[in-house]
Amino acid sequence: MSLPQEARKRARTLRAEIERHNRLYYLEDNPEITDAEYDRLFGELQALEAKYPELQSEESPTQRVGGAPAKELAPVRHALPMLSIRSETGTEDSAAAKFDARIRRELGLTAEDPPLEYAAELKFDGLAISLRYERGSLALAATRGDGEVGEDVTRNVRTVRGIPLKLRGKAPELLEARGEIYMTREDFNRLNERQRAAEDKTFVNPRNAAAGSVRQLDPKVTAKRPLSFSAYGVGATRGWQPPRRQSELLERLESFGLPVDARRAVVHGAEGLIEYHARIGARRDALPFDIDGVVYKVNSLALQERLGFVAREPRWALAHKYPPQEELTEVTGIDVQVGRTGTLTPVARLRPVFVGGVTVTNATLHNEDELRRKDVWVGDSVVVRRAGDVIPEVVGVRKKGPRRPSDRFEMPQRCPECGSPVVRVPGEAATRCTGGLYCKAQRKQTLLHFAARRAMDIEGLGEKLVDQLVEQGLVRSPADLYRLDAATLAGLERMGEKSAQNLVGSIGRSRHAQLHRFIFALGIPGVGEEVAKILARNFGSLEALLEADWARAAADKEAVRKDNAQRKRRGEPLLEVALEGIGPELMDSIEKFLREPHNRKVIASLVDPAHGVSLAAPKAPRRAATQAKTFVLTGTLAHMTRDEARAAIEAKGHKVAGSVSKQTHFVVAGEDAGSKLDEARRLGVPVLDERGLLELLKEL
Repeated sequence: MSLPQEARKRARTLRAEIERHNRLYYLEDNPEITDAEYDRLFGELQALEAKYPELQSEESPTQRVGGAPAKELAPVRHALPMLSIRSETGTEDSAAAKFDARIRRELGLTAEDPPLEYAAELKFDGLAISLRYERGSLALAATRGDGEVGEDVTRNVRTVRGIPLKLRGKAPELLEARGEIYMTREDFNRLNERQRAAEDKTFVNPRNAAAGSVRQLDPKVTAKRPLSFSAYGVGATRGWQPPRRQSELLERLESFGLPVDARRAVVHGAEGLIEYHARIGARRDALPFDIDGVVYKVNSLALQERLGFVAREPRWALAHKYPPQEELTEVTGIDVQVGRTGTLTPVARLRPVFVGGVTVTNATLHNEDELRRKDVWVGDSVVVRRAGDVIPEVVGVRKKGPRRPSDRFEMPQRCPECGSPVVRVPGEAATRCTGGLYCKAQRKQTLLHFAARRAMDIEGLGEKLVDQLVEQGLVRSPADLYRLDAATLAGLERMGEKSAQNLVGSIGRSRHAQLHRFIFALGIPGVGEEVAKILARNFGSLEALLEADWARAAADKEAVRKDNAQRKRRGEPLLEVALEGIGPELMDSIEKFLREPHNRKVIASLVDPAHGVSLAAPKAPRRAATQAKTFVLTGTLAHMTRDEARAAIEAKGHKVAGSVSKQTHFVVAGEDAGSKLDEARRLGVPVLDERGLLELLKEL
């Protein structure tokens, strides 16, 4: 297919527009378009490049999605070493004044000479990186390593949208830009939320998340991580006229399209350094990212060269760190807070202590396992940490208290907010309240979960609207949603008549729901979509689920397992195991939730024939003659979504699992299949493409 001139021109326009929006978003923090509009532009460019492969270029923003994983990170020797900066922690007066006095002394300045000019910058808490641009194009990215030799992370860094793949304007023949890759606190929290939802490990702090995202082997993983970059200097250069000052150097880097933090400043003398340190320190908690100090640099590059280095550290720079945000205090009590998702979190009540700029009286202990690991008792002297706007936490015990039996924390058996029983869901560290449909502490989250797309799918019921409904007392449980009318909704903030009518219509459509969606919408601790489907298939109706004899169900399940063990040895067909995938701990969680009187009252209101939900029984799946097969889906299929593929498999009476094991019968791999495909090959599990899956389902 020949390449039309219009396609080439449109691709060029789209690339320029997308990179401009990247710059506005990541560099200037001033986006002009919504995420949806950005995605539309990006999708149009992807489609053009797919239709006309000649248009594909390494400098296209579409190449930021990542390529094949690397076997290892290759070593890179820096053309100029990436040196560390001497750091000091002290008061504004002492460290800044001593630095200025030392610089003046080494330059031979007297009291009569004017104050020195300094470039003052933030000290990001991230991963130092060197970006090598050749003729304006990003050719190599390397970590600091030991300063002499770093690691080649080019393919990963190319996925970071804030880093330009091509410099703007007339770029030098060679330019190594040095800077820091970091993650904002908001992006870090969202990443951890996604990790928890996917049942993957969470990260300890933004710095570890950023460093781990860059220094791993799969660029596709890096592409999914919300990373940012800020330049602070240069390494090797060729073909450019260097500026005279550090501040001008940063302006030059910014003109090339490289992000440079706007909070930098040019200051004069010790007084200027002291004022900058204090000003940034006062704003530290309000910054969107973590810093651990500020950096002072002699602004004149000629004076920097004259001052030189000592012990591989520049004499002309100092990292002035802020005091550690940790202090020692005493635990006066341990209480429990109930979160929006029903999680019971132990909280240490503390003797008031000033840490991180505020007086702290409470600190989180995260969960019972963490509390036991740190071995915290009432009366202990503990170290408390506070960083930015992160909730203060107990780091560890410095000195044990009297440790009387009454000083040991015990997790309550009932929710302190609503009195419902609590459960420990298998595979989780959290202890949760089972009164989700009633518990006041969980009310907003319960409503949002109930209305989610894969639950009751009530479009238009967002977080801000739920806040109003709950705070004005209009909705106390999901059942109250079905009593709302358009007039009431239209009176709420940002809800016009049309929006109110649309929401009432969406609520009305949700009245006719499939049983498994309704079960999932209830928010039973430990019950996700798959478990909800298992429950719907096995019980067939809500009434049967509510009246289930869970002790008998567990006994029957164990009896079938033992019978199947005998049948397997004899080579006979295996019996289907009821409630396969639901263990005794999860059964206990389900039973406690469904036996809780408050929950049963809400469920009864939800299915009230007068104005509630009518439930469609699940379609009976075709039963396999022998044991059901287990499938795992990975990658993107060409003609069906993951949900459609899952439904097709389950309609035949087979199962879809989330991970590959020796018990997996087939892995269905689409485009961009990841680690699950590698694991299947390692274990020798048969791999099917989409066509192979459809043909197999005809036979099963």
